[in-house]
Amino acid sequence: MTPSDFKSIGLIVNPIAGMGGRVGLKGTDGLDVLRESIARGARPRAAERTLETLKRLSPIKSSFRLITCPGDMGENIARKAGFAPHVILLDLAETTSAHDTQMAAVTMMNRLNIDLLLFSGGDGTARDIFTAISTSLPVVGIPAGVKIHSAVFARNPGFAGELAARFIDGTIKRTREAEVMDIDESLFRRQQVASRLFGYLRIPHAARYIQNRKHGSLPIESYTQEAIAAAAVEAVMEDDRFSVIGPGTTTRALLQRLRLEGSLLGVDLIRGRRLIDTDLNEKQLRLRLAGRTFRLILSPVGGQGYILGRGNQQISPEVIRHLDKKDIILLATPQKIHSLKGQPFLIDTGSRQIDSRLSGYHRVITGYRDSVIYKVTF
Repeated sequence: MTPSDFKSIGLIVNPIAGMGGRVGLKGTDGLDVLRESIARGARPRAAERTLETLKRLSPIKSSFRLITCPGDMGENIARKAGFAPHVILLDLAETTSAHDTQMAAVTMMNRLNIDLLLFSGGDGTARDIFTAISTSLPVVGIPAGVKIHSAVFARNPGFAGELAARFIDGTIKRTREAEVMDIDESLFRRQQVASRLFGYLRIPHAARYIQNRKHGSLPIESYTQEAIAAAAVEAVMEDDRFSVIGPGTTTRALLQRLRLEGSLLGVDLIRGRRLIDTDLNEKQLRLRLAGRTFRLILSPVGGQGYILGRGNQQISPEVIRHLDKKDIILLATPQKIHSLKGQPFLIDTGSRQIDSRLSGYHRVITGYRDSVIYKVTF
């Protein structure tokens, strides 16, 4: 291998990304929210997600140089994965926030002419990357945040590693621009979604590895959602079992059909037709469901197809460790299914074992006494 063939990958980890998800805070932007996440028992998730990515890159680590940031921003997890990274020197005294630190790091890596930037975080991290470099170098996002609406993230951390490996070895050569989306977290916590296009980043062109941009439900879908709710009530609400209701407008229509006041963007718990609690975090779910049989009622994220692992991290591997495939009830309008253009529904819980066990073909309620069989994978 000649010096010109030797590639370099930059790695930036947002160590606090995703901490608010399992404790029900729907994000981790802002110091106050971070403190509240820690007070609720949140723990960092970005490092373990990044480790899965680096494991996929390990077989070709002799073919590239890994450049990363000090400590929890990349160095620690890179060494744990068996890499001997080149660590850039960041003058943290010149930065005033985590956002400034991330932007300083990516700016420095851009000056080193790296071939690909891997970053671990959520939409806020993607915004920082865009602000620093726009489309000047290819990037791959490792999904580690709570809200991941942008189309610059791999479908899961393992796919991020595979995509990076194929880009570095030249199997994938083309790149394309993909949307960086973000929402107002303060409005999100008040059950309002206000997302907008923030800009574009350049990613390797390989659709099977990358998640789609999130699409919201259209107003005309409300009639179909009411029909789905009626069918779901008839199908699964006649017994006295516990049901965990995931976020979204389609599942909210089910609660409204039952005349229950749930949360649009949180995770609710009902028993039969009675509301037990709303907007539960992961710890509360585990306590309430301990030793009980229950079902999950979920609707996929529009345009992306995720049923677990995006916006509902409260439903953690620990919560669903013993859940059977037949106890997952999926609700989706035909428009939402069509928006996937034949791509399957996705699971990314953070546990490959659970993702694999819950994958396969599921019945999806799409209208009143209408359903389809649809593939779910990870």
